[in-house]
Amino acid sequence: QVQLVESGGGLVQAGASLRLSCAASGRTFSNSIMGWFRQAPGKEREFVAGISWSGDTTNYADSVKGRFTISRDNAKPMVYLQMNNLEPEDTAVYYCAASNAGSSRSTKIYQYGSWGLGTQVTVSS
Repeated sequence: QVQLVESGGGLVQAGASLRLSCAASGRTFSNSIMGWFRQAPGKEREFVAGISWSGDTTNYADSVKGRFTISRDNAKPMVYLQMNNLEPEDTAVYYCAASNAGSSRSTKIYQYGSWGLGTQVTVSS
């Protein structure tokens, strides 16, 4: 199991940037696929970005492609989500998640076995 704690959320204006961080603990982190998901009020939780255990392969939802970048540092161990050119539609609680199977293309909630409690991102227009 991997324990995850997100940070870095906040209230920003449209067009601004934020960097979310996810602190991980547990012996299996370096072997885990890591992902970011988000859930807006009244909507289902959705995949945002995923990264392979080595960091060589990434995958993004179409809605964030070109604006968000996922990265990881297995030595710390941390996972990051750099969010640029934020839009009001990006407002949501953002969750970090870990998977012991699959790949960076794992986009389904059930494919991830460990979750953080989330961090709120609010983008005003």
